[in-house]
Amino acid sequence: MTHIDPAEVFLTEATELLDRLESTLLDLGDRPQDRALIDTAFRALHTIKGSGAMFGFAQVATFTHDFETAFDLVRQGEVSVSRPLIDVSLSAKDYIRLLIENPDGTDAVIGAAILDELQRLVRPGAGADAPQVPVPAEAPCPETAADRPDWHLGLAFDPDILRNGTNPLALLDELRDLGARSVTARTDAVPDLAALDPARLHLGWDVVMPGSVTREAIEDVFLFVSDEMTLTMLPVEATGSVEATGSLETAGSAASAPAPVQPAADEPMPAASPAAPSEAEARTPPAAARRTDDQAVTTVRVQAERLDALMDRVGELVIAQARLNQIAALRSDPAVKAVAEEIERLAAALRDTTMGIRMVPIGSLFGRFRRLVHDLSRDLGKPVAFVTEGEDTELDKTVIERLADPLVHLIRNAIDHGIEAPERRAAGGKAPTGRILLKAEHAGAQVLITVRDDGAGLDTARIRAKAEENGLLSPGTPLSDYEVHQFLFAPGFSTAREVSALSGRGVGMDVVKKTIESLRGSIDLATQQGAGSAFTLRLPLTLAIIEGLLIRVGDGHYVIPLSAVEECVELPEADREARGRSLLNIRGELVPYLRLRELFGCDVPSEPHQMVIITALAGERVGFVADQIVGSHQTVIKSLSKLHADVTMFSGATILGDGSAALILDVPQLLAAGQARAGIDLHGSNLTEAA
Repeated sequence: MTHIDPAEVFLTEATELLDRLESTLLDLGDRPQDRALIDTAFRALHTIKGSGAMFGFAQVATFTHDFETAFDLVRQGEVSVSRPLIDVSLSAKDYIRLLIENPDGTDAVIGAAILDELQRLVRPGAGADAPQVPVPAEAPCPETAADRPDWHLGLAFDPDILRNGTNPLALLDELRDLGARSVTARTDAVPDLAALDPARLHLGWDVVMPGSVTREAIEDVFLFVSDEMTLTMLPVEATGSVEATGSLETAGSAASAPAPVQPAADEPMPAASPAAPSEAEARTPPAAARRTDDQAVTTVRVQAERLDALMDRVGELVIAQARLNQIAALRSDPAVKAVAEEIERLAAALRDTTMGIRMVPIGSLFGRFRRLVHDLSRDLGKPVAFVTEGEDTELDKTVIERLADPLVHLIRNAIDHGIEAPERRAAGGKAPTGRILLKAEHAGAQVLITVRDDGAGLDTARIRAKAEENGLLSPGTPLSDYEVHQFLFAPGFSTAREVSALSGRGVGMDVVKKTIESLRGSIDLATQQGAGSAFTLRLPLTLAIIEGLLIRVGDGHYVIPLSAVEECVELPEADREARGRSLLNIRGELVPYLRLRELFGCDVPSEPHQMVIITALAGERVGFVADQIVGSHQTVIKSLSKLHADVTMFSGATILGDGSAALILDVPQLLAAGQARAGIDLHGSNLTEAA
């Protein structure tokens, strides 16, 4: 059995809680009166603190406790939510992450400064800029809280709770932090020393809490262990005394409280408080902890490496199934063919299921950029509204992991270069707050991710001037706007007038293009002067198994991703041996094409009937001439070795049914190689091949 490190479990859960906390704080900045958001943030802090103490992350627990204490004033309605409070809370969240990831390399001075600033904001009169202290109408007056009777708590834990890493003493410390008046241990269930099992818990506790502490605050202390304990909570006036708590038992526990104190014959039985829960209610965990059997198995956490290994096995199965189909086709035995068809059906279903497991909603990626936009908007003094659409669109987890950096560059550029300053927007008749849209949508076998801003748009004249200044373009060369805009993706190219912390070094957009092309994707660019720009990333759904078009060029077989193919046409007989032209008339549209035989240096005699595969690249169409189209092919992608890193025309390889290999064509790189070799311009300025 694989050993699970409890600390690793904490690290995983803490990361999720911190992401949730950041999202909640950002939402709270937009909706400062939302009580549900305030409670959610407080619960996340409380959980991180309790778990940190439980698993030995003392620095995390201490800092988060101080953070939680300050934020509790917001929760109680004594301090209003303000933009400075959100900013410092986000900084505190970042510091907690540092304490978790690198506790020894974190400067305690930074944490102290954050807490000091937090205290200044939440303590009335701590500074001139401290927020005013509103008193909500629904807030209870201090006298009401003081008049509440004390709580009597009965705590009985499952005897095996220690084996799960839970430390009951840490929970009692949390109750003391809330103001516990007394804590008394129950020792009647402790066995003799000879029968004592040190790994089992034999103690229970009676605790008296001030009535000013709410039921919710007490239940939050036991949020993580509510299904491993019995908690009774009664007002002291309802019990008559601390001892009158009744029996407390958990499954398999013999612990019980002393017998209830019976009143004298002439004494009335104490009346139960309306707030006192019944015995059944006391034994029932909070609603948040109650789960049905079906709900308990709804989600299973699986290591990413195991999913990758599963995908590799499915890929091998697909290759073996293709081999089986080939063998069945050569035999006349109907039983073999029937088995081959059944295996093909099962392999296809298993492939689809496995690929579905690897799919992750892209909203998990989109959420990361809210903080980026928030910080850049603050630093640049540009109010920006960040809007997302299509968060439920699913994409392969590997693609999502590699998309983070390109999208960061695009969003930073949109805010820094695209969105104008508020005064310029007002002068142009725009709202002072800019808008950035991050959208995802399915388009066939691809996912389109668009980053759109409503800024000034691209300055084509300035881009051209910068290209000429850098020697990328000869003055006076006729180019379309599309071609001029492509210089943005050239290494080292930048139109910024000065280097800043955000831009000006020209190391952004070329990285974006290389990363997207390495994912077998492409970038479309649309812009309108004064109305903004839109960058659209076209990406495959998965990088593991794709639908491909198997072709033959000479004696070799190659695969073109089917998502890049628009149609296939036969090369006209007059063009089969032509040497001075590379245009094809398809329904009145001139489409340039490249001969793969020439690109690959093939000296095998050409086929009498050559085919042209028409592909779409960045909104333009280009054809590739092959000797034969074999048909569609389930392509299991295998990476090329490091020795082939300079072979840019191929993005990988696959194994065919007969055991031979076929290279997978990288369409953008193939086109670039063809242009460099033959002097072909995709956009029509020079469509003649060099002799």
